[in-house]
Amino acid sequence: MKKVIKWLLTIIVILVTIIAGYVAYVFLTYHRLPDNQELTVENRSSRELKPGKTYKAMTFNVGYGAYPHNYTFFMDGGYYSRAFSKKSVEQGMGAFVNAVKSENPDLMLFQEVDPDGDRSQHVNEVKWLTKNLPAYSHVYAQNYDSAYLFYPLTHPIGKAKSGIVTLTKTKINNSTRYKLPIDTNFSKFVDLDRAISVTRIPVKNGKQLALINVHLSAFTKNKKVMNAQLNKVFNRMKLEQRRGNYVIVGGDYNHDMLQNSPQVFHTTSKRLSWTHPFPVKKIPSEFTLVTKGLRKAGIPSVRNNNQPYRAGKTYVSFADGFMVSKNVIPQLIHVKNLHFAHSDHNPVVMTFKLADM
Repeated sequence: MKKVIKWLLTIIVILVTIIAGYVAYVFLTYHRLPDNQELTVENRSSRELKPGKTYKAMTFNVGYGAYPHNYTFFMDGGYYSRAFSKKSVEQGMGAFVNAVKSENPDLMLFQEVDPDGDRSQHVNEVKWLTKNLPAYSHVYAQNYDSAYLFYPLTHPIGKAKSGIVTLTKTKINNSTRYKLPIDTNFSKFVDLDRAISVTRIPVKNGKQLALINVHLSAFTKNKKVMNAQLNKVFNRMKLEQRRGNYVIVGGDYNHDMLQNSPQVFHTTSKRLSWTHPFPVKKIPSEFTLVTKGLRKAGIPSVRNNNQPYRAGKTYVSFADGFMVSKNVIPQLIHVKNLHFAHSDHNPVVMTFKLADM
């Protein structure tokens, strides 16, 4: 009997030591990048934008290539935490490149792009995009570089490095990463780090276009964090506009950008953490949220990952899009309907002109 008790105590001590060691590892390796970080730009063009000319911008959360239509994600109530296979990720990346080529945007904003990660089967997605879209200057801004997350226990999501990528068919003057406020409790290890990038593009009249790439938190329930993130984005928009720049903000806001998506898409009116109405009244007066025609078109930009996608059955919403300063003239905006074939988002495309100044 004493041997059994000793054996059990030994096992308990070993387990406690392993768990304590892992918790210490997660806390000790956690870090946030500094604010106001200059980014490395690779220029592949010397072009400048021209006032009065029509251009096209596109934003696309590619979900690190892990979300084909039959995929479900554990944090949404589904099952999986990693992409099905390396081949599945590569098929997704190929589809994303083809979507860009078919639209041929002048400005391209990507979110959830992994240069490395267990969840994305260690496919370097930044390299994939920049190699296969050689006409674009580009800049990458890291969102997070997480420790190995042993969660869920049966199929852990593992370690991931991820960020946002901005591509342009023009010269890039410079680009800066600004970190966003996040939860400070244990949930910071789950929702991870957040940031925006501001990429400044030269315009023929001596001004600049400040192109802001945004990906806000999806799973936080802390309204103070939500508001703080939005306030930082709004303040950056105003600052760039006051400097005399044209400003375009694009990305995944993890809010209902139409405010009434349940009515538009005939879904439940119950709000998820990432479908609260976007606070349009807080948008700075010098800016416009571009939504004309999107409700009538009725094409969603995002789906829930609690079940495989089924048109008309799966919960959908509208979380992506553009805000522009008054000196940017939006013309048309639409969702490119990819039917969530390789991502839980559809890209949003906007044509626009820069006003003469």
